[in-house]
Amino acid sequence: MSLLGIFGTAILPIVAVAGVGYALGRFKGVDADALNTVTVYVLAPALVIHSLATSELAGGTILAVAGAVGLFTAAMIAVGEAVGRLFGHREPMLGAFVLVTIFPNTGNYGIPLADFAFGPSGRSVAVLVTAIEAVLMYTVGIYIAARGGENAPLTDMKRVFGVPLVYAVVVALAARYAGVVPPADSALMQTLEMAGNASIPVMLLILGIQLAGVNLEGTLRPVAAAGALRLLLAPLVASAAVLLAGVSNPTVARTVVLLLATPTGVTTIILVGAFSGIGDGLAPGEFTSATVFVTTVLSVVTVTGLVAALEAGWLV
Repeated sequence: MSLLGIFGTAILPIVAVAGVGYALGRFKGVDADALNTVTVYVLAPALVIHSLATSELAGGTILAVAGAVGLFTAAMIAVGEAVGRLFGHREPMLGAFVLVTIFPNTGNYGIPLADFAFGPSGRSVAVLVTAIEAVLMYTVGIYIAARGGENAPLTDMKRVFGVPLVYAVVVALAARYAGVVPPADSALMQTLEMAGNASIPVMLLILGIQLAGVNLEGTLRPVAAAGALRLLLAPLVASAAVLLAGVSNPTVARTVVLLLATPTGVTTIILVGAFSGIGDGLAPGEFTSATVFVTTVLSVVTVTGLVAALEAGWLV
């Protein structure tokens, strides 16, 4: 498929819906909080339960994907720490720099992208990766963000038990293991499917609305460095991670690489705002917001090229 074809099939739908959200946030002052609540507590858990319960992914594949995400995260933390210190960052700015380099937007951006690029199989993998990333973000992510704050990082990490996605994964995998997944045409599964399908456009609207409130002033140099790690280095690290973790299914491997190479996750803004302290110079919150915005915009180009490279088998 040509680059134009890939853009029209996998990227343009994301840009179009997120663009509507951006317009609503910029010109109508629409707030994303209510949509976020509905998505986090209703739509996203429904998507996770339905996708994982009906997925054809084998247990070994699920473990391999989890291993790949773990290896990727560890490698990117090391790189982010090294580059951040090289640029002279200190806490809390260093923590913010590391966060924006290691955590991709596998939810609002990645799930729709995988769905458009690789179909139902891609969406199942994206849901699994998003759930794993949620656990990492609310444990490792909080620890990194809180290093520059006033509270003890280990205390804040307990918030992972309040993330609905974690319980949705447990329910779905337990139902599969016990062999009690209801038939696809049952009322329960159809309801979960309907709610889960609704999450994809809503996630993109939320992404656009959140990007509408970003301030880019005075953030170019650190954002450029973080953006290069997130959009250019991450695909290479992700490719190595899936190979080392033994992800043998080509579609699964390519989907994981694509997801881990998406722009910086919006949740990093929340983590920095809630747990990071206030340092000298550029505020960590402003830097994080600017990085999310810039990487999301630039990803239209980088992700299009990455999809082409993955389809050609150049990486995995």
